Amino acid sequence: MLALARLAVLSVLFAPALAAPAAAQDVAAGERSWNKCRACHQIGETAKNIVGPQLNGLFGRTAGTVEGYSYSTANKNSAIVWDEAVFAEYIKDPRAKIPGTKMVFAGIKNDKEIADLTAFLKQFGNDGKKL
Repeated sequence: MLALARLAVLSVLFAPALAAPAAAQDVAAGERSWNKCRACHQIGETAKNIVGPQLNGLFGRTAGTVEGYSYSTANKNSAIVWDEAVFAEYIKDPRAKIPGTKMVFAGIKNDKEIADLTAFLKQFGNDGKKL
């Protein structure tokens, strides 16, 4: 009975730690990571397509659909809808995820950095305004 009581106490003490995400997303760190992207992409209310498409409202959008940007056939035909998991896989190695993409980027391999970048990007709605 004593062992059961100890188990109950331990489960109450450690439950919050187990329920918490492995690493909290850091928007400020994501903004710093964004510097790797900004040579080719823009985000925000005045964003335009440049070397790459603007990234406002990225999550939930189908790949290859930003108006006015000339995508590769591979990207247009990928049938990808951007969510956190797909973006994480893509940004690690864009050419592996979409063979034939025009995106020339070595990738971001660190999962924490990807999570932070995701948090930064998710702030921007389709109109470029912060949500």
